Parts: sequence; C-alpha cells; structure tokens
Amino acid sequence: MTYVRELIPPRAPPALAVRSLAPARVAGIGVLLLWAALAIALVFMMINGWDQDKFQRYGPRYLHGLWTTISLVGLSVILGAILSAPIAFARMARNKVLNGIAYAYVYVFRSTPLLAQLFLIYYGLGSFRPELEAVGLWWFFREAWYCGLFSLTLNTAAYQAEILRGAIESVPRGQHEGAAALGLSKRNAFRKVILPQALIVALRPYGNEIVLLIKGSAVVAIVTVYDLMGETRYAFSRTFDYQTYLWAAIFYLAIVEALRHLWAFIEARLTRHLKR
Repeated sequence: MTYVRELIPPRAPPALAVRSLAPARVAGIGVLLLWAALAIALVFMMINGWDQDKFQRYGPRYLHGLWTTISLVGLSVILGAILSAPIAFARMARNKVLNGIAYAYVYVFRSTPLLAQLFLIYYGLGSFRPELEAVGLWWFFREAWYCGLFSLTLNTAAYQAEILRGAIESVPRGQHEGAAALGLSKRNAFRKVILPQALIVALRPYGNEIVLLIKGSAVVAIVTVYDLMGETRYAFSRTFDYQTYLWAAIFYLAIVEALRHLWAFIEARLTRHLKR
C-alpha cells in the first residue's frame, strides 16, 4: 500500500440519486401525449374520410385561394412597410402636431379589431358612392379585394410603424456619437450605422407581424373575397364536410411554417457576424 493510499483510503462511489417526477413534468408529459393522440386521431379521420371526387373538384379552388391569400398579404406587407416609415418618423418627431397625428393613427388601428376596420371601409365607405364617383375612387372601393387590401395595409402599417420606431430607438446613443465622431452626416449615419442595426432588431417582430397578418387575413372572406378561407367556406357550403376547414388549417400551418424557416434563414445570414 502506497503512502497516498494510507493518507486517503479508497471509498465506494456515492449512490446515484433517484429523481422523482415532479408534478409539472408529469403534467407536461400528459399534455404532449394528449396532443400526439389528437394528431393521430386527425390523421386517421382524414385517411378514412378521404374523398377523391371532392379533392379533384375543390383542390384547384384551394390553390386559387392560397394564391389570393399570399398575394393579398404580400402586397399589404409591402405597402404597409412603405406607409409605416413616415409614421414611425412622425412618432419620433419633436413637432407635436406630427407626433399627435401619428400617435392617433397608431392608437386607433392598434386598438380596434381588424374586422371592424374592414367593415367600416367596405360597408361604411360604400355608402358614399356618389362622393366616391365624383372623385373617381368608386372603382376601388366597390371591389371587396381592394377594400381588403386597403384595410390590411392600414392595419399592418400601424404595427410596423411601432416596430420600426422601437427598433430605431433601441440603438444605443453611443452609435450616434461614434458616427458623428467619424464625420458622418446625420443622414449618412442613419443610413449606414443606425438603420442596419435597427432592422436586425426589428427582424423578428416583423416576422411575427407577418404571421399575424396571414392569420388575420381570413376575415376578408366575410366580404366575399375568395381567399383561402373564402374558398373553404364555399367548399363547406357545398359539401358540409368538416374536413374542408381541416385542410384550410393545414394550408395556413404550411404557410406559417415556411415563413418561419425563411425568417430563420434570413436572420442567420444577417447576424452571422455576431456569432462566435
């Protein structure tokens, strides 16, 4: 026996501690099992209730509605982004009049339901037909698709304006001072230093807003726009088959999932210099 073994005699390893399942863990496992059972049941019902004739009859209509939804949301996001820029700058302006107008716009469109805004535009402005014809705008407001586009654009512009304003104001003051120390003008400093950092901060909120707009765009089906939900309502009114709404949910889920992966890729590309 060595001198070290005499000073520190060997001991048996400690017994492994038995971890008991906490109530929260048990509840989480139970919820996961419940969701798994529901998913399996839905797949089983879809397989048993599959109707080839309905698929051939209404499948093209679903694709048409899917394209209508994508185009409607895409145009709304682009137009809303263009409209949100001056609103965001007005919210940050020192001029109380501009700030008040921008604040009122954002407050109204963020505090009222999208459905109410759509009804006010489609049905409310539709009651002013003589006045709209006099100014040459009746061709726009008589079409449900244009009214849906207009309401979605105004709604998302309010949210995007707040996203952009918050992102710009989140850039540290030291970045402004550093750009000024380098001799950059305020315009160049904003374009080359402040805005790129702000857009990275705003990237995820923008993605969330697009997802919410995709799901919220289903309200345009109420004013006879045959988007994805509109075509689903049409198919259900002819078949009274609940699976028509199930397929619509699958399409919406596919759109959101594709957008999520696209946004994750864009974020990874734009922030690769921040990762070590």
